Parts: sequence; structure tokens; C-alpha cells
Amino acid sequence: MAGSAGRKTVSVSRGLMMLCETCYDQVYAEKLPDARNFVADHDSLFDTICLGCTDINRPLIDDMLGSSE
Repeated sequence: MAGSAGRKTVSVSRGLMMLCETCYDQVYAEKLPDARNFVADHDSLFDTICLGCTDINRPLIDDMLGSSE
């Protein structure tokens, strides 16, 4: 599994999501985070990130998708 070295973070409703530099740049290119680095549209975020970022954030993603909030 990929480590967290060199990863950047964005805030989501359940915590911090670690992203590789490529995904981080793509997330900002699509203007998903607000001025506080918070991403409200987690569905778009999940559609944007790569498999490596999905794997490293799997517990957080599963928690968010299982939530009814």
C-alpha cells in the first residue's frame, strides 16, 4: 500500500483526505475546495481522485458513503 509521504490534504465532513500531488492539483483545478480547503461535494471528489488515493482513504470514504448525513 502506498505511504502517506508527499501527500497533501483537503478537509471533508469526516476528517482529512490525503491526496497525491496529481489528485490535489486536479481537485483544485476543478475548484472543489473552498477558501478553507473544505470540499463539500464529496461525490465529485471521489470521482476525481485516483485509485491510489481511493485506497489510502478507504476507511474515510466508506464512512462517508455509509453516512446518511
